[in-house]
Amino acid sequence: MSANAPILALRGVNKSFGPIDVLHDINLEVRAGEVLCLLGDNGAGKSTLIRILSGVHQPTSGTIEMDGQSVGFPTPRAAADKGIATVHQFGGTFPLMSIGRSFFVGVEPTKGWGPFKTYDRKKANEIAVKAVQDFGITRIDDGDRLVGGLSGGERQSLAIARAVHFGARVLILDEPTAALGVKQAAHVLRIVNEAKRRGLAVIFITHQVMHAMAVGDHFAVLIRGAVAADFKKGEKTREQITDLMAGGETMADLEATIEGYMASHDGHPPPPSH
Repeated sequence: MSANAPILALRGVNKSFGPIDVLHDINLEVRAGEVLCLLGDNGAGKSTLIRILSGVHQPTSGTIEMDGQSVGFPTPRAAADKGIATVHQFGGTFPLMSIGRSFFVGVEPTKGWGPFKTYDRKKANEIAVKAVQDFGITRIDDGDRLVGGLSGGERQSLAIARAVHFGARVLILDEPTAALGVKQAAHVLRIVNEAKRRGLAVIFITHQVMHAMAVGDHFAVLIRGAVAADFKKGEKTREQITDLMAGGETMADLEATIEGYMASHDGHPPPPSH
């Protein structure tokens, strides 16, 4: 295979739930050491696409390829076994567990022999702390510390470090900065860049254009279940990307619509959309 061949590719992927078409002819590629930013507003189809890539849903038609070979992910375990790791918005960590225990949940290291095996807390803590610190998170230095005491950015970093430690090749990050403050979001974006530096393919799902532009190499805008635009870094401005996400309306169009509504409704803003 070419060194520039995609690790993961979607070819003509469609998804329907009964009579409802959710995804339409999705074609996307992501390569090693690249961040693909998948942008779209609420209801654009991002969540369904994530579930297909992580083995929760199956595509109605189309194919998924890894390293140029057609693959199927009938279960989340099958996706994980192929090196697909999904980190959801709140990190997939466990607030009431220690850092070491949360890092190894389900695959805990043990010591002893046969029926006398016990959880090796020291080993788990050492590995977890080193894995996180290798990503530059030096504030985490005690594996016995509860995950619930970490900031949102640190919890995301723990989940990403865990995925990398267990052999992820494709890292899917679902709105990792959505609930974070400016400092914490910047912290997560540094982790994304570090994952890219290590050669992972990263799919970064967000509706925050500034965060996407800070880390992205390749961008796709999803609107009503279809790829409305697919472009590389530097090919579009922040304003152009925002306009695409608004369905082709410019910000001036949106402002004019709001002003017109308020003028005809005694200055009251439009109700929130659902």
